Amino acid sequence: MGVAKWIGGLIGWASGGPIGALIGILIGSLLESDTESESDHVHDNDSTPQKNSFLISLLVLSSAVIRADGQFRQSELSYVRLFIRNNFGSKYEKQAMDILNELNSKEINIYSVGSQISANMNYSQRLQLFHYLIDLANADGGVCAQEISVLEAIASAIGISRDDTKSLLAMFSGKSESAYRILETSPSASNEEVKAAYRRLAMKHHPDKVASLGPEVQKAAEDKFRKIQAAYETIKRERGIN
Repeated sequence: MGVAKWIGGLIGWASGGPIGALIGILIGSLLESDTESESDHVHDNDSTPQKNSFLISLLVLSSAVIRADGQFRQSELSYVRLFIRNNFGSKYEKQAMDILNELNSKEINIYSVGSQISANMNYSQRLQLFHYLIDLANADGGVCAQEISVLEAIASAIGISRDDTKSLLAMFSGKSESAYRILETSPSASNEEVKAAYRRLAMKHHPDKVASLGPEVQKAAEDKFRKIQAAYETIKRERGIN
């Protein structure tokens, strides 16, 4: 399916506002090189407008994270490519990477884009989007100070709470005290408080919360859910909680 036709098929909320303006620029930039073959053809009804909007939002914010440290690392580009292939299907891979390459040459206002996302995407979907962006920043083996700054700006722009921002960032820190940060609690919390924190986060981050984006994105959400479970198991072992 041709890039311009694929973008043109987006009828979700992402086709308007600042993201829509970026899409319009991209259509003009990609039209000349746009080709389509029957074997690559994808019908518009293969994906819901909501899922398409999530993918476009993911690509726009991916560009901001990739450029955070002033370098274009192949490991990060490869991560985006693999994520799209595994979670949206190979039929979207080339088109999505063409869009990302074009976005990497455009100015992106994180706050205006984030405001549109915050207004139109539910909180669970935004949590999943932010988790993906942290994973992207970590694709080269670590998250640098510039990337953390951009990630925190994105979290603020898309309306992620400070506690949830710290929790999600802690999932990638590798530090021994991260288990408590992931559960948004502290070593001084009682066993009952730890259990309550786990139940609350397990409900908030359950993969079923993003079921409307399709089974592929729901599968990606399972990774975040497993990290919450692993953090809880770590604390239980340390405390001898049954």
